[in-house]
Amino acid sequence: MPPGPLPATSFGAARLVAMDAESTVNEFIKRVVAGDLPAAGELVADDLEYDNVPIGKNIGRDTMVSFLGAMMKGVDEVVFETHRQTCTGNVVMNERTDKFRIGDTWIALPVAGVFVVGDDGRITLWRDYFDMKMYTDQVAAMSSSS
Repeated sequence: MPPGPLPATSFGAARLVAMDAESTVNEFIKRVVAGDLPAAGELVADDLEYDNVPIGKNIGRDTMVSFLGAMMKGVDEVVFETHRQTCTGNVVMNERTDKFRIGDTWIALPVAGVFVVGDDGRITLWRDYFDMKMYTDQVAAMSSSS
C-alpha cells in the first residue's frame, strides 16, 4: 500500500507523507471510491477548486466533501475505472469511466479528469469533464423502469 497521510483529528492538523503527484491522485481516488470522504479531504488543499464542469465549481475542502457526500447519497457502489493516465510534473490527467450503482442499475459516465498537486503535496485543482446529458438520460431511464 502506498504511503498516505498520518492520522489527524482535523484536516488542518494532517501532515502528509511525501508522495509524488500521481500517487497522491491515485490515493485520493481510492479514498473517494471507498466513500471515505474525510480521508480524501486530507489530500486536498483548504482552498481546493473542484470543478465538475457541467455542474459548476466548488471551492474549498469542506465544500467538496459536502458535495460528494450529497452526490453519493443513495449510491450503493462507486467504481472509477481509469483507462489511461499521464503525469507531467504536478499535473495528472486521466481518462476514466465513473460508475455508480443504485440498486441493481449502474450509471456509467466517461470522464476526463485534470488534477494539479501543490508544492505541499495536496491537490489544489480537481476538474472533471463529462456529458451531463448522458448522465440525465441514464437517470431518466432508471426512473422509467421502476
